[in-house]
Amino acid sequence: MSLTVHLLNFIAPACAVAAWMALVTPLVTRISPGWRAWRRQFVLNSFIGVCVLLIGLLWLGNDGKILTYAAMVLACATTQWLLTL
Repeated sequence: MSLTVHLLNFIAPACAVAAWMALVTPLVTRISPGWRAWRRQFVLNSFIGVCVLLIGLLWLGNDGKILTYAAMVLACATTQWLLTL
């Protein structure tokens, strides 16, 4: 049970950033993607975010570092930008 809670708390920031970017992108770009596009953006940004968080955990040896969160936001923003091209 404790491991499940820790894993969910580990991936929560990546999923929150991914959902926020997928929801805000139509407001910024004025392009109205369909449901499948939103879901694809969410899944891809979540995956990229979790990968960056995992790399940050392995590299820094600690979870929750601001540097890791900044890298996650930058990676998700870059991925979202590439998806809207």
